[in-house]
Amino acid sequence: MKIAIFHDYIGTIGGGEKLVLTLARELKADVITTDVDKDSVRKMEFEDINIISLGDTIKLPPLKQISASIKFALCDYSTIYDFFIFSGNWAYFAAKRHKPNLLYCHTPVRAFYDTYDILFQRQSLTIKPIFAIWVAIHRRISEHYMNYVERIVANSINTQSRIKKYLNMDSKVVYPPVDTMTYNFKEFGDFWLSVNRLYPEKRIDLQIEVFRSIPDKKLVMVGGFTEGDHSSKYVEKIKSDLPENVELRSEISEKELVDLYSKCKGFITVAIDEDFGMTPVEAMASGKPVICTKEGGYVETVINGKTGIFVKPEISEIVDAINVISKDPNKFKEECIKRSKCFDSNMFVERMKKEIFG
Repeated sequence: MKIAIFHDYIGTIGGGEKLVLTLARELKADVITTDVDKDSVRKMEFEDINIISLGDTIKLPPLKQISASIKFALCDYSTIYDFFIFSGNWAYFAAKRHKPNLLYCHTPVRAFYDTYDILFQRQSLTIKPIFAIWVAIHRRISEHYMNYVERIVANSINTQSRIKKYLNMDSKVVYPPVDTMTYNFKEFGDFWLSVNRLYPEKRIDLQIEVFRSIPDKKLVMVGGFTEGDHSSKYVEKIKSDLPENVELRSEISEKELVDLYSKCKGFITVAIDEDFGMTPVEAMASGKPVICTKEGGYVETVINGKTGIFVKPEISEIVDAINVISKDPNKFKEECIKRSKCFDSNMFVERMKKEIFG
């Protein structure tokens, strides 16, 4: 069976990109996308995957999202492949022409539903009407193309509930893959680690303010953003006012990231209602405790008191958790490694093959 995986764009190093490329390797599938950052593919160590580009998108929101949607809606690979998988917010616009198919849903488009109010308030007065019109029109078109999706696999119970709430559609849950054997423990070093896309919904500013309040502790933050996304001004702002104890690194190689995981004292992630969150699992696979907000996919992976500590998105609570773990991070190590095995990539591939081949 010849399989194609459609994915919005491969313009940064992220969980969705790793998932798609991992699945493509295991299924010997081709990836069909729009923008392709070859350097990111190289850093993720997936240069062996055949990636087909439909052409670049317009690097200006919401034109980026609109142009990607149009490219997927107009493309036709229906006679070349036997089965089609969609991943992302716009790739399933190809579902009308490409069957049989399956959508691996990371989340219904959050700007259309649960984070609409937050994103709307962040827009300037001149942009707010444009944002509202785009959402109203694009959401309706998006839901139209969703009708051509035959089966849905959700990346978490959290996402599954969103799919039911906003789209009134059923789905099965298959957790994303983490190659736990890649990660290892070296030491509890002198820094904390955070790995995120540099988006406002990841609460990057909160993490920075936490460490601004504790100058004797160090944070290494790893992440990038895709050109044309909504976060450009946000990134410029946080870069302009970083405290000395916060180091912001752009995208680094997988080898460098694994090394940071192996040497950090602990891991911090506080995104708003995270869809699933692969990074806490990567941290646990490295034997490192996780400080995270008690929301979203985090509650499906982290065990409070055993593999990390749940906190409210408040500076004082996060600081308290940092101090508690710093006293004895080693007591979390064994449970962290054990817990990470529940989300190993072998389980993901096995479950996905069952969903595809029956």
